[in-house]
Amino acid sequence: MAPHGDKSDAADETMVAEAEKRPISTILIVMAMQSEALPVVSKLNLSEDLQSLFPKGVPWVRYRGFYKDLNINLVWPGKDSSLGVDCVGTVPASLVTYASIQALQPDLIINAGTAGGFKAKGACIGDAYVASEVAFCDRRIPIPVFDLYGLGLRQAFSTPNLQKELNLKVGKLSTSDSLHMSTQDEASMVANDAVVKDMEAAAVAYVADLLKVPSVFLKVVIDIKDGEETTAEESSQSFAALERAVTQVIDFINGKSLSDL
Repeated sequence: MAPHGDKSDAADETMVAEAEKRPISTILIVMAMQSEALPVVSKLNLSEDLQSLFPKGVPWVRYRGFYKDLNINLVWPGKDSSLGVDCVGTVPASLVTYASIQALQPDLIINAGTAGGFKAKGACIGDAYVASEVAFCDRRIPIPVFDLYGLGLRQAFSTPNLQKELNLKVGKLSTSDSLHMSTQDEASMVANDAVVKDMEAAAVAYVADLLKVPSVFLKVVIDIKDGEETTAEESSQSFAALERAVTQVIDFINGKSLSDL
């Protein structure tokens, strides 16, 4: 007779396999900034949820609507109540992701946004990347095993068909709460072979992994970390490229199951 644990594991695997074959219905798009979110909101014809499902007092914003056969929910952490700037970084991203998963029970998470790229790795302004894995570059805990916890390395959901069909670049993504890199951050990214850097993906990945929701990380390069300063025109082009990339990904997903991705 098999141990009870083996039966439970087998049942869990069966449930996962069945879920991956069902058509994707509800998608949660997590974005960090209003300037990234609004073009996507407009393109997908989403409406702001004025009767928020979030706790009273939080600045988090949700847009929702149906696009083709998909129930789309786009969330971003809103603006700081004191300073009026976007609530960027890992803490707001993790909180709004957790609350959204609990409330919406999505089939798939897409963390979309702009990111820094590295010319040495072949990145150019406007390039769209799907992350193969994500990790922190600024959580340094030089104690055995805690060092791995600090790195927080997690695999993104595998999307070979999506990548091939849309001709998206693939690379490792690194996250920190700082816009600029310290020498230690840079060394960590080099060690992890990172191609792009953002300020929220690894936190979203942590929550998604914790609650067992498949997650995809779509990032468009807005500046080159080892190159010249980005111009306003290049930044505008990157936001437009992000909206196109998100729309193309949603169009590809429509009518498909997780196993089709």
